[in-house]
Amino acid sequence: MKKLFKFIGILLLLLIVSAGVFYVAYNEKIPEGKQGKEADELAENMLKALNYDAFKNTEVLKWSFRNDHVYRWYQQENIAHVSWDHYKVTLHTNEPEKSEVYIDGKLTKNQELVTKAQDFFNNDSFWLIAPYKVLDPGTERRVVNYKGKKALLITYTSGGTTPGDSYLWILDKNYLPTAFKMWTSIIPLGGVSATWSDLKNTESGIKLPTKHKLSLFGLKIDMGDVKAYNEKADELAHKILKAINHKAYKNTRYIEWSFAGKRHFKWDKEKHIVDISWDTIRVNLHPQETEKSTVFFNEKQQETIDKKIVKKAWDIFNNDSFWLVAPHKLFEKGIIRSIQKVENKEALLVKYTTGGTTPGDAYLWILDSTYVPKSYKMFVPSMKMKGTTATWEDWKQTESGTLLPTNHVFANGKNLSMGTVKGYN
Repeated sequence: MKKLFKFIGILLLLLIVSAGVFYVAYNEKIPEGKQGKEADELAENMLKALNYDAFKNTEVLKWSFRNDHVYRWYQQENIAHVSWDHYKVTLHTNEPEKSEVYIDGKLTKNQELVTKAQDFFNNDSFWLIAPYKVLDPGTERRVVNYKGKKALLITYTSGGTTPGDSYLWILDKNYLPTAFKMWTSIIPLGGVSATWSDLKNTESGIKLPTKHKLSLFGLKIDMGDVKAYNEKADELAHKILKAINHKAYKNTRYIEWSFAGKRHFKWDKEKHIVDISWDTIRVNLHPQETEKSTVFFNEKQQETIDKKIVKKAWDIFNNDSFWLVAPHKLFEKGIIRSIQKVENKEALLVKYTTGGTTPGDAYLWILDSTYVPKSYKMFVPSMKMKGTTATWEDWKQTESGTLLPTNHVFANGKNLSMGTVKGYN
């Protein structure tokens, strides 16, 4: 028996020594950093890279945590549906006393489950959206020199489940986070790292991680089928399309119009070929295969097409058709839709991330009582527009049944006529 106790004692001693060696070898102190303008600018650059504006407008986020906890979070309503095992909690994140608890689908009162759901949510949502929270109240920011590059150290002085924790964000050359190192109360080892990669571009325009890998024993965290979208904004967009008879627009073959009386168009939507005339020039433009385009001067076809003229025609078509059919293009690829309030009424903010001549532009659509656009505010960085207004008025129901505008008026009183607008088959 004495030999057994001696063996157990030696084994325990070896384990303690091994743990001590492991701790000394891998434990890191929190790096020193500098607070101030440089740290704040670094945080703002990271938020810009992650599309923070889209995050603020995101309505719904869905994910799971290691397939154990499942979430549907209505961010702007501060409500999260948290499910695990046979429990479901409708968690009011700012007012947990209003939360509802279901066990096997039956409503019950159980404050312990509310507290558990809140702890799950605080932890698991952090692994989804932590970089978006670096400017939240109760955070301190420091810029740190990490391996010769700037890194962002965030310390949480309040909020969440474990205030006092610190995280060092490692950024790439575009300021996107690629990993972080942790100094937290629940992990006794300082400087444990985790990846922040495998980012997914979501419908709402934000980038979210789908999994993480920790340096501690190679642990992995799967975030499940990550989604972020704006269902109310999509509903509003569908109401606009119904109001302007988008169904008829999709079936319309030919559209004719002019732009300020200077340029004239006949667009075969079915074949996606548009005839554009200005001055003494006419271009039969194939927007998707510009090499097939033909150029005419004084109605004489040029044997060798002038690529500069074709490019100009392409730019003209993108600009001038936008002023005619933009509301019909709310669900095209590369568009982010969100809702903003204008004079206590819902308006639709549409941001173009790809396509056209100037991706990155945004337009805030102001609607009448029937959801027909009556004006918009333009946010076009390339033209230094920060909310420039223009009306969309004198809507005409064309022969094909769709609605198209015939006039626009700018804030300075200048009128932009779309000429004799036609839509037919």
